[in-house]
Order: sequence, then structure tokens, then C-alpha cells
Amino acid sequence: MTVESTVTNDAFPPLESLGHRIMICGPSNAGKSTLAVAIGKKLGLPFVHLDQFYHLPNTNWVPRPREEFVRLHDAAILEDRWVMDGNYSGLMPARAARATGLIVLLDNRYSTFARYLRRTLFQRERAGHLEGARDSIKWNMVHWILIRAPRKLGSYHALAETSGLPFVETHGMREVNRLYAEWGLSR
Repeated sequence: MTVESTVTNDAFPPLESLGHRIMICGPSNAGKSTLAVAIGKKLGLPFVHLDQFYHLPNTNWVPRPREEFVRLHDAAILEDRWVMDGNYSGLMPARAARATGLIVLLDNRYSTFARYLRRTLFQRERAGHLEGARDSIKWNMVHWILIRAPRKLGSYHALAETSGLPFVETHGMREVNRLYAEWGLSR
């Protein structure tokens, strides 16, 4: 059964229709980690931030060895219950095969870039933050957000369309805020 909501005038399907293994994907700074925490708290699901698996704690966002990251990812998706945010497209097929529902947060590069600046400069604690890391503006992230990430938006939508999973897709923060309201989520 596919549950879809992409039209701004439609009500979103009930959160419970996504099951108890929910993956959240979309561009950087679209609100994936914050949503994962909110859903986890509402449904009593452990929330997993893939950026925390990919990067070594107490570093300036230094990647782990690939094999270690894959091992952490694969162990997490085998759990019975989770809400997991992050992309890492090479591992998406395995994650989607275990997921019971999918949320795709889409937004334009300028909005996500503005959120990147705001969170990096002013938010010391935030959902998905890397333990012991100090955020700073990184030019590779600026390039990713403004140039590379927009090219990936179609692949997130395609995953939702072809996965066979019940899914919700939002387009911008206005729809994300409506999602929070309809599902009774708190930030």
C-alpha cells in the first residue's frame, strides 16, 4: 500500500501509517534530524542520525573509515524500531529494504543555505549535532548545499515513488511546519 502526500491542500496521512522503521531523507539543512527527534519522541522510537555514524565524535566532522560507517549503519537498520535521518545514497537501498515508511523533505538551495548559516553560527546544540564538534562555516558544505545537493532532489523523489513504501513528501518549511501541526509533533 502506498500512502502519498505531496499536494499542499491535502491532509498528510497519519504518522502511524509509516510504521515503526521510518527513514527521512532530503537535502542538508532541510530539518531531517529535528523531525527524526520529534517523531522518535512521539512514537517512542529510537532516533538515529547517520551523520553521527559517518563522522568521528570529538572531531571537526572527520569521516570514519568507510567500513566502520557501513557496519554501524547496517547494525542500526537491523533493529526492530527506529526513525533514521540522513542520505548516504550508497546505503539507501539496504535502508529502504528495512524501512516501513519514508519521509522526503525537499527545499530549495537558498532556504537550506540560510538554515546552514543560522545553525552553524547561532545554534550550539541542535538535533544531530556531532558530539564534541564545533561547527564552523565550511566551504565544502557551502558548495554541497548550493551546487551539488540540488542535483540530488530528483533522486529522493524517485526513491519515494519507486520504493513501494508509504511515504510523505514535503516541499519547503511551510509544509514541514504543517506536518508538525497535523501530527502533533514538538520541536
